[in-house]
Amino acid sequence: MLVVYPFALLLGFLLYWAGARWAYLRRPPVVPGDAALLDWHFFVPCRDEEAVVGTTVARLRADFPAAAVWVIDDDSEDRTGAVVAALADDDPRVHLVRRRRPDARTGKGAALNAAYDRLGAFLPEGTDRSGVVVCVVDADGQLDPRALELVSGPAAFGDPDVGGVQIGVRMRNAADRRPFPERGRLVNAAARVLVRVQDMEFAVSNAGMQLLRNRTGSTGLGGNGQFTRLSALDRIGEAERRPWRQGALLEDYELGLHMLLAGYRTTHVADTWVSQEALPSARRLLTQRTRWAQGNLQCVRYAPRIVSSRHIPGRGVLETLYTFVQPLAHLVTLALTVLVLGALAVGAVRGQGSDAAALLDQWPLMLVLAVVSIAPFVLWGPVYRRDHAPDASFARSLLWGLALWLYAYHLFIVSARAFARMLRGRNGWAKTRRNAEPVTAGPVALES
Repeated sequence: MLVVYPFALLLGFLLYWAGARWAYLRRPPVVPGDAALLDWHFFVPCRDEEAVVGTTVARLRADFPAAAVWVIDDDSEDRTGAVVAALADDDPRVHLVRRRRPDARTGKGAALNAAYDRLGAFLPEGTDRSGVVVCVVDADGQLDPRALELVSGPAAFGDPDVGGVQIGVRMRNAADRRPFPERGRLVNAAARVLVRVQDMEFAVSNAGMQLLRNRTGSTGLGGNGQFTRLSALDRIGEAERRPWRQGALLEDYELGLHMLLAGYRTTHVADTWVSQEALPSARRLLTQRTRWAQGNLQCVRYAPRIVSSRHIPGRGVLETLYTFVQPLAHLVTLALTVLVLGALAVGAVRGQGSDAAALLDQWPLMLVLAVVSIAPFVLWGPVYRRDHAPDASFARSLLWGLALWLYAYHLFIVSARAFARMLRGRNGWAKTRRNAEPVTAGPVALES
């Protein structure tokens, strides 16, 4: 069984990668719709976002003048509330939702639920809530001006069965030459690569995964650029008590699962985007991704409901279960690697190097496995160059793909950290500090 496991894991990865790449390269063109037929409301959850929220709100109002913006101040310790209050005084389409402890700072889902309640009270009685769409935008998010038109099309909200739409995510600092202006060349070189691979991750790798999910009927929703029909949120709220689950570390993905279980269709529109800033700091990235991995582990609780659901097709069930099992697979792989290396080290110390020699004798097989494992990441490089960085050389795109492969190993670290946090009963949620945010602006990272 232990011998078969690595090959089964690799085969599953290759099949999933091939499906994602095919879905990305063969995606049909997006047909736009009439955004004026829908009523748009942006939810912007904020905690200590003074450095970015003013720009975000101003841009949303400028690019989408017919939409309303609801900013949720989750008991910020800086001037976030004051900045938004001043904007709301001058613009009736800007609304400030204030939250205070002990109810505040309990997670992004709770903040979004507060805005959902306020929106429900704000809308006139008799409003057709199926024609109202909520879009979640991060406090540093910038939305493509064409976004509403593209998510209104016949494959998205033009279809009454669609309850949620996720758009692509881009990293707008991908070309930043000095992510840390006060630091030296080596630090900035490493930070540039880290920022670039995050853009690759979302722009092509994750986009391909989501487009594959479009075909399997299991498209996930993300935390930034998430569009949901208000009537769908109502139905989920009736079944689950609240649209976004309180205390969830992946409240966005869980909302997508609830939407599928409620009988709605979800879809991904890759031809439009919301941008955010990539994290140039490995420490902050690991903090963020640990929360995501832990949230993924929390979602395993939905497996029985997914399997028994009459709304999710069999291929969607398989894809969702594959997603659920990824952190667990990383943990098992990490444990097996430690055991094998430990056994080889003990054998070498005792002068029994036969196992290591036998392993080295299999170098042709090991070389093939290495190439097969690395090539899928490298091959994303030219695709990313074609679609998002045409000025880069082909050789550089291959190097970016190689960096994406090395970057993928962070999944083993964050899966182990997430599992350790769960064992210790540490499920608290806290936001990751923005690049422009002062370090002293209160608690900003997931507890380690």
